[in-house]
Amino acid sequence: DPSGTFVQLRLNLVQTACGKRAPRPQNCRPLENRRKPVCVACYKFDHSDVPKVLDKYHNCGPSHHMAVKEFKQRDEAECRAVEEAGKGTDVLYLPGMYAFSK
Repeated sequence: DPSGTFVQLRLNLVQTACGKRAPRPQNCRPLENRRKPVCVACYKFDHSDVPKVLDKYHNCGPSHHMAVKEFKQRDEAECRAVEEAGKGTDVLYLPGMYAFSK
């Protein structure tokens, strides 16, 4: 995409038996019947030498709830909007966005 690089991540989180304050062992046992949220993150970076974030979206929703379909549809719509960031056709002009000197 000439307007930048789009990245989408989907993470499934699991609660473990390891405590927050304890040193992090490599083998933490997952707890059964606990919350398992699904997280979605979308980022759009420009093509500069030091990439800037043009737009971003992230959300963690339930994986066991009846509203999962609604969360998924909203996440997809928000990520599509992030993907479109920086394209010339949908750029909105705001007063004061450009300055000219004589």
